[in-house]
Amino acid sequence: MNSSKLTRWFIYLLIIVAIVAILWSYNSTDVPADELAVSELAIQIKNGDIDEMEVSGDGREVTVHYKDSQVPAAKTQISSVSSLEEVLAAYGVGEEDYVIGNTVIIYQAASRWGGLLNILGIFLPALLIIGFLYFIMRQAQGSNNQAMSFGKSKARMFTGDHPTVSFDDVAGCDEAKEELEEVVEFLKEPDKFVSFGARIPKGVLLVGSPGTGKTLMAKAVSGEAGVPFFSIAGSEFVEMFVGVGASRVRDLFEQAKRHSPCIIFIDEIDAVGRQRGAGLGGSHDEREQTLNQILVEMDGFGTDIHIIILAATNRPDILDPALMRPGRFDRRVVIDRPDIRGREAIFKVHLRGKPLASSVDINILAKATPGFVGADIENTVNEAALLAARRNKQVIGMSELQEAIERVQLGPERRSRVISDEEKEITAYHEAGHALVSHFLPHAQSVRKITIIPRGMAGGVTWFMEDDVYFYSRTKFKALIATALGGRVAEEIIFGEITTGASNDLKQITKMARAMVTQYGMSDELGARVYGDKQEMVFLGREISEQRDYSDAIAEKIDQQVREFIDTEHERVKQILLNNRDMLELVAAKLLEVETLEADEFVALIEGKEEAPAETPGSNPAPEGSQSEPSKKTKEWKPPSSLDLPPSPSPA
Repeated sequence: MNSSKLTRWFIYLLIIVAIVAILWSYNSTDVPADELAVSELAIQIKNGDIDEMEVSGDGREVTVHYKDSQVPAAKTQISSVSSLEEVLAAYGVGEEDYVIGNTVIIYQAASRWGGLLNILGIFLPALLIIGFLYFIMRQAQGSNNQAMSFGKSKARMFTGDHPTVSFDDVAGCDEAKEELEEVVEFLKEPDKFVSFGARIPKGVLLVGSPGTGKTLMAKAVSGEAGVPFFSIAGSEFVEMFVGVGASRVRDLFEQAKRHSPCIIFIDEIDAVGRQRGAGLGGSHDEREQTLNQILVEMDGFGTDIHIIILAATNRPDILDPALMRPGRFDRRVVIDRPDIRGREAIFKVHLRGKPLASSVDINILAKATPGFVGADIENTVNEAALLAARRNKQVIGMSELQEAIERVQLGPERRSRVISDEEKEITAYHEAGHALVSHFLPHAQSVRKITIIPRGMAGGVTWFMEDDVYFYSRTKFKALIATALGGRVAEEIIFGEITTGASNDLKQITKMARAMVTQYGMSDELGARVYGDKQEMVFLGREISEQRDYSDAIAEKIDQQVREFIDTEHERVKQILLNNRDMLELVAAKLLEVETLEADEFVALIEGKEEAPAETPGSNPAPEGSQSEPSKKTKEWKPPSSLDLPPSPSPA
């Protein structure tokens, strides 16, 4: 038990003793009695007025109780060297007077605690004062220690004796592991590299999107190297007091030198490593002083001091150039979003040791999770385990994993949501339009699942089997725009009216079409050029404004080209759905019946009824009268009860 706990218990003990002494004194206090002289006591004994006399344990105090209950009790004091009988005998009262007067003398036993309480009554106030002063001094000393340690590093040191994470626990980033395995090997066998004249990398910067496993990779390096590992967040350096951050940096590196060889890991280094001079007025604030100290410490290492600095960030673009130069961060390891093989490996890591059904196919799970990072996959597996436990199953099945993927993407199903029949029918035709357009377009994504059950903020969802695409062609962009327009066009054809259900689709297709024109040079009229330059102000916010580097005439052409891209795909989608209206109604009716269609069920439903899609408006004209026929078969449309009809998620 440390001194602070002993001090605390000592104070508590003093308080308890004081309370006990006060209560004891209160309980032992008698009813106030009149003072009585010994001579008067002798007369009253002879007259037979006294019923009994109580003599206290020390023999000095006598309490007299009278036979007449109306007369209050009285007290008298006698000499400590004489007994009560001797004193009364001096006044002519003998033993026969006690017997004749029927007066009883009661001697109370001496209390073993009486003397102690008397001593405590004298010394307790002094003890309390001394204890209070001691407590105040200890507090002042503790505050002084805190003030003295204010500039100390808050880094947590982990020894390499008991590693909890190794490279086997990291998957989906093989190239990054190879880079860091070399760092671990240098820490284990430095002579192997020194013999060739090589020097240890002073810094390794881990760059990647949130959730890709940068911190996990640093933990794996610590576990594999078996050396002391100092971990600190970038925000822990900076305080409101000037000079504290720089002092903590110095203390951190001094500790690291004492435990060399070791690793220092700075998580979210962008909190302290932002580019200098970027603040309002370019002030030299506390953050810049801290960064300057980091720069000095990193570049001041000797070749004989084996210290490696790992840092993680998802904003490498805002870091100071002096921090990124060779000699400080020699290596930049990119931990990108995993591809299908990486996701499959990550699923295997997180499913390790969990009870799985034999039907679980990890390859299908990897294909169904494009864009997922390690944190998303870990969350998916955890959600699947929770679902299996909630359903009282013994193993985790494929249905739980697939539902967990959908939960992570959009949220849980909202079956309790009250939806009118009109809105439900609109949603069914909307999702059927997405699915049919995607099915008939050769460059579109294949359908994975269709549902009209609300999930998250969406009233219905059409999922697609998305591939890991790194380069998008103009044909691919047009197919994505057409698929997104399928829901809105289906509403136009069936109901002769449009709703707010396609709001998110329109936002996505507008963004794609504008990017095709202004960023990717996919417009034949405007040519291969980038229009507009977005500036990022480090402290004022991201993309405050777009710097227009083109004229108003070009801006008008950009708007016309975006409109042309969207209108062209709108006409193509309309032609496809008009030519396959019976299938549209068939799929919508099936959705209204079963609410959810898997990919194989959707294909089986329309198998044998496919027609060749029209590639361009007018290339496969509808039969005569087909344009007027939809108006005859148009369903009676009623405005939805709520204008906030949840939009379908964008297929892009």
